[in-house]
Amino acid sequence: MVITKHSKRFRESAGKVEPRLYTLDEAIALLLALPKTKFDQTVELHLNLGIDPKQSDQTLRGALSLPQGIGGTKKVICFVDGAAAEQAKAAGAIEAGADDLIAKVQGGWLDFDVAIAHPTLMSKVGKLGRVLGPQGKMPSPKAGTVTADVVQAVKEFAAGKVEFRNDDGGNLHVIVGKVSFAAPALKQNVDAFLEHIRRIRPAAVKGVYIKSLTLTATMSPGIKLAL
Repeated sequence: MVITKHSKRFRESAGKVEPRLYTLDEAIALLLALPKTKFDQTVELHLNLGIDPKQSDQTLRGALSLPQGIGGTKKVICFVDGAAAEQAKAAGAIEAGADDLIAKVQGGWLDFDVAIAHPTLMSKVGKLGRVLGPQGKMPSPKAGTVTADVVQAVKEFAAGKVEFRNDDGGNLHVIVGKVSFAAPALKQNVDAFLEHIRRIRPAAVKGVYIKSLTLTATMSPGIKLAL
């Protein structure tokens, strides 16, 4: 059995979080009041959903631009042919191209966060499934990363557009900002994401849809939210 030893700062933070459900306003205020770290922690929202991840008509995957951004940028690559490759780079892609870029990724290069592809190249990009699939980086129409408008997609994802995808336990984990954000900005982002998730509830899901919500930061304990 592995025993995790938490830092003094984490233990101090955990002591301030009561074993109860907090309103979103209370949770954000508490999170921002916890002892700070030397870096700007990422704030995340974790959802446990009443979905059956084994059923394709109940899975959730997509992307969303949050109203206040996420406080950072992402490394984006773009699988695209011809002159559009230079346009994608001008829009913010760190790499763009077709066969050469596919070969580079197939060779093990994965130093990027998001991969975008033009639909006409998916027959070739598809062979990267074994490499990009386990990384959660495989381009997908559902996530908005397979699109004819690659320039716009590169701009949005490079600016921090968030992708989400449920795991095998029916959970979603999404970045909603930084601890340096003002409380109203964090609340706006959380509200926007929850509204989106409720709006795309799969029709096949019966019973309780959102079972639990937890707000946390990189080096801080989770704070349970009232639904």
